[in-house]
Amino acid sequence: MAQQALPVREARLGKPLGTSGRDGVREALRWRGGGGREVSGVALLLPGGGPTGVRRPSPVSALAMRPLARRLAKAGRPEGLTAHVVRYRHSGWNGTAAHPAGDAAWALEEVVRRYGDVPVCLVGTGMGARAALHAAGHPAVNSVLALAPWLPDPRQDRAQPDPVKQLIGRQVLLVHGTNDERTDPDLSYRYAERAKKVNRDTCRFEVHSDGHTLHQHRGEVQALAADFLLGSLFARGFARPVRDALAAPPPLGLRMPLAAGFGASLRH
Repeated sequence: MAQQALPVREARLGKPLGTSGRDGVREALRWRGGGGREVSGVALLLPGGGPTGVRRPSPVSALAMRPLARRLAKAGRPEGLTAHVVRYRHSGWNGTAAHPAGDAAWALEEVVRRYGDVPVCLVGTGMGARAALHAAGHPAVNSVLALAPWLPDPRQDRAQPDPVKQLIGRQVLLVHGTNDERTDPDLSYRYAERAKKVNRDTCRFEVHSDGHTLHQHRGEVQALAADFLLGSLFARGFARPVRDALAAPPPLGLRMPLAAGFGASLRH
């Protein structure tokens, strides 16, 4: 008896947040059409993962992104923002296969199919931040927020540094805890330094004394994320620290400290 082929595993968009009081694709599409306001921007959130792994990711990684997704959706709801957390096909990056980057590219196409020509901010953490940076060349991408990005070390991996030319024309913010023991903050600085040379709209914030999850200063990090997203997608103007970081030359604009209490009184 012939062995039956296994179904091809596909990436998925999580349920939309921010389009109505309840989550769900039907609600999002209803909100887009008829007499309701249209979706005018999308935050696409990319969870973390590991260097290798071909199994379906644990739902924990996607669940870990939901507090930030809800915060962004709430902040952008008056502007017509909706947010989705991407569900990967595989739990790992897997070398040159770069599966999460491929899933991010698929998710961008799906956003265009669902919502049309709307600007997208890619928001990733860890491995997902690397995927967001890789996928930034898609025409729908307006901006990229990379939280504690996992990036290769060419000195150890004997690999070429990750590309940066796809960031041209995008607004890019990297955020990293100085005490991160899982992803090297120095590598994200070097990446930001190379990105700044081809794209002046690149900046990087350092969260002093915080670790990989940025939990110690979660409120400030989420406020920074919301400010960057609203400023980049909807031209609302950035808070002064973000404006200063974008305008400052290296190293200042790439080592901008995230002040305690950021978000308590924005746009000064």
